[in-house]
Parts: sequence; C-alpha cells; structure tokens
Amino acid sequence: MTRTFMTRRAALKTAAFLPAAPALLTGTGAAAQSSNEAPPAIPRYRRMQMNDLTITTLLAGSRELENPQTIFGMNASPEDFAAVSEAAYIPADKSLNFFTPTLIETGSEKILFDTGLSPEGITSALAAAGHSPEDITHVVITHMHGDHIGGLMGDGGETFANAAYITGQKEFDHWSNAGNDTFEAKVRPLAEKMSYLKGGDSVVSGISAVEAFGHTPGHMAFMVESGGKGLMLAADTSNHYVWSLQRPDWEVKYDMDKEMAAKTRKELLGRVAADKLAFIGYHMPFPGVGHLEALDTGFHFHPITYQLNV
Repeated sequence: MTRTFMTRRAALKTAAFLPAAPALLTGTGAAAQSSNEAPPAIPRYRRMQMNDLTITTLLAGSRELENPQTIFGMNASPEDFAAVSEAAYIPADKSLNFFTPTLIETGSEKILFDTGLSPEGITSALAAAGHSPEDITHVVITHMHGDHIGGLMGDGGETFANAAYITGQKEFDHWSNAGNDTFEAKVRPLAEKMSYLKGGDSVVSGISAVEAFGHTPGHMAFMVESGGKGLMLAADTSNHYVWSLQRPDWEVKYDMDKEMAAKTRKELLGRVAADKLAFIGYHMPFPGVGHLEALDTGFHFHPITYQLNV
C-alpha cells in the first residue's frame, strides 16, 4: 500500500487557500473542544453599489431560536414543517434570526432604514462600516416592533442626534394609541422631529414607500431605484428565507393580521420575482440580500453575490 504524506509547511500552505468554516458548522467533538480558537465571526456589514447609490446592510444583532415552529409556520403540520426544513437542509428545531438595518448613501444623504434592538448593536455595526451615528441624516422606520426601533434611544438619549425621522402615518397612529412601553420609550420622545408618509410618497428622489400591511397595521416596504436598477427593501414582509418565502401562507406569530400578511407576501414578493428586483429582507441570512424565484408554492431565495456591483 502506498501512503502519501504532506509536510507541515505544505499543509499550512494548502490551508491558506481553504475557506474558513462558518460558525454554524463548527464541530462539537473532542477536536473542536480542544481548540482554543474562536469560531469565525459573521461580518458586520456588506457594502454594495447600485449605480449612484451605495447600499450597506448592517448586522445589528442575531439571535438563536429554539422550537421555531412556535413562531413560523404555526398553521402547518409538524410533518410538513419538518419536510420543508429537511428539503432546505436546515433543522426543524432550531434557527438563527438576523437583524439587518440598511444604510443608503445618495451622495449628500445617509439614510438608515430601521435601527435594530439597541443603540449598541446599530452603532457598532455602523462603526465597522466606517460611519458614526452623527453621520446619519435620515432615519426611516418601516414599522414599530422593538427590533426595529430599539436603537433609536438609549441611556444617553437620542442615538442619531443629527437625523430627521420618517415613518408611515398609519403605523405611527396605531402605536401612539397602543400603550406600548417600547414605543413610549423609543419613539414618543422623537415625535416632534418626525415626518410621515403613505404609500407612493418619496423619502428622497428614487426611494418611495410601498404599503405592505399585515405584519403591523402600517408596515412599509421601500422601492429603491437608480439608473434602471431596482431593489425592494422589504423589511418584515417575510421573516424567514425558507418558512416564510417558500410557504407564504404559513402563519407567523408576530404578524398582527395574519391573513393580510400572507396576502402581502404573495403580492409584494411576486412583484419582486416578476420584475427581477434585488431584495433585502430584515431577517434573511446576513447580508440579507438576494433575488427571488417564483415557485409553485412560494419563492426561492437566491443570495446575491456581485450582481449589484456590475
């Protein structure tokens, strides 16, 4: 029997060209436990160019979830949920949730869409991408769940002191009468600095609001256009890249009007797929950007690579 041996130098040289294993695939056996090396971190930002616009998705946080069917696919049978999960090579009993605000730079403006769970999360992601909170000229809130408004205010007060604030009128009106503690702490103190829009209104030229109601009463998506290219910033229209995209009829715990949310998913995401738009989903696997392919049952998420930069 012939044996082939590799020298230590050759092995190290070869390893330099191998991709690092993602953190989610890190082993738990004896070899992995004996290593003192921390698993690779997920990058905190992804910068892309769409003609005149610079678009940066920001990882403001992530959270592991147990028993995800208590949140996603609540009206699916356990057997169907397990089968769809298995076909997508993901476990049915665990998931990893991402919180991904988006920064769009127009040249004169730096517009931040949503703010994550806390000031610390969003400011550290901005810093990794080379920005400070004081740089932000506009903060747009797609809807007022805590994981989107959490970064607006902290113990030190207002996070984005130089920013104008924009949100949907219907969304603000709902939460202003809801007696919600997070809204009262994070949004109410900024109310005098807010301006309000409805579907079809523009944030700035080339960025317009799209009504995407259901997840919350006034939930908004945003259509971004530049030089013939288009991107839909879809916020929480879909909350998981398999369970909500491939099965848009599956109910999500946090959708306040579940029937309307499913209708919105099919209509808005159908538009994204038909028009071949780029798509950013707040809870998609980071960096949260991709294209959608229409399927008989829903949509398949194709993560973006370099398409926006060519």
